[in-house]
Amino acid sequence: MTANRVSQQLWQANQDLAQACLSHPFVQGIATGSLPRHQFAYYVAQDAFFLEAFARAYSIAAAKAPDWESFVTFHSLTGGVLTELELHREYAGAWGIELARVEPGHATRRYTDFLLATAWAGETVLTAVAMAPCLRLYTWLAQQIAGDALPQHPYTDWIRTYSDQSFEALTQRLEEQIDRYLPSLTPQAESAYRYAMLCEREFFTAASRIST
Repeated sequence: MTANRVSQQLWQANQDLAQACLSHPFVQGIATGSLPRHQFAYYVAQDAFFLEAFARAYSIAAAKAPDWESFVTFHSLTGGVLTELELHREYAGAWGIELARVEPGHATRRYTDFLLATAWAGETVLTAVAMAPCLRLYTWLAQQIAGDALPQHPYTDWIRTYSDQSFEALTQRLEEQIDRYLPSLTPQAESAYRYAMLCEREFFTAASRIST
C-alpha cells in the first residue's frame, strides 16, 4: 500500500490496536494451535453471525453507490463474504456447531449494529471505511502468523484463508473505494475506522473469555 493513500493512513494510525490484536491470547492461540477448541467454536459461531451483517452492509453500500463501477465492486465484495461464510459452515459441521441457533454476544452485536447503522445513515465511502479494518486486520494477522511457512495444526485452514493472496485482493478492492472517494482524512472517517478496530479487539476478547 502506498504511504500517502487515505486507507494506508488510517491503517498506520491504528497500529497500536493492530499490534494489540496480534499479541492477543486468542490470536496467539490460533498461531500456535493451542487455542481451546470451545473458544474457537464460539468465535466461529459469532463470526458467522457477524459476516451475515457484513454482507448486508456491503449490499446497502452497493445500493447507495455513487456510480456503477462502485456498485459492481461492492456487489462482488459481497460474494467474497459468502465464500468466507462457507468456511465457517465447514467448521460448524465438523465441530457440531448449530449456526442457526447462534445468539449474538454483546461484542458481536455492538460491532454489527455499528456497521449497519453506518451503512444506512452514511455515505458509501464511510461504510467502506468502517468495514476496511476487518479485512486489512485479518489479512495482516494471518500473514504475520504464516510467515514463510504455514504451521500445521487445527487452525491451519483459518491462517491459510486469510493469508492467501485472494483475500489480500479483496482487501485492496475495498481500500481502493476509500482512496477513490475520500481524497483526504476526515474526523468522521478516523473515528469510524478506530471504532471498528476497537470492535475487532473486543471480538477476540469476548471469545477468549468463554469457559467450558
